[in-house]
Amino acid sequence: MISEFGYILLFILGSVLLVVIMLGISRLMRPDRPGGEKNEVYESGELPIGNARLSFNIRFYIVAIVFLLFDVELVLLFPWSVVFGDAALLEKQGSAWLWFAGIEMLIFIGVLVLGLVYVWRKGHLDWILPESKTEEFRSPVPPELYDGINKKYS
Repeated sequence: MISEFGYILLFILGSVLLVVIMLGISRLMRPDRPGGEKNEVYESGELPIGNARLSFNIRFYIVAIVFLLFDVELVLLFPWSVVFGDAALLEKQGSAWLWFAGIEMLIFIGVLVLGLVYVWRKGHLDWILPESKTEEFRSPVPPELYDGINKKYS
């Protein structure tokens, strides 16, 4: 007689066996025609130029981490709002629970707002734009002639 854990083990072994069989069948059926163009790195249709090891501005990572923090906040806020919005549950629990849950969520959102203010004050959300460089152009034509052309067409 197989125990409860035996059924779980059989289920895991069956799923692993199924994955191995599917991968084996797909390997046998696929065409194998490697070529230079197939081995190229593909990124939005552009040919790769240069080294892939580039240094990125640290602000990309900081903005990504701040986004993840506020995304997790929404993941935690959604179930609370679903339960908080259930009128039948609120009637059953009483008004004390309603006040406790509301104050608890206000504290949670307050801590997140303090975190946002801190990140904002530190300047991590300000994007540093690159300085625009204008190249000097030396022309054999004197600048007075350009002024005449600009006056003529304005």
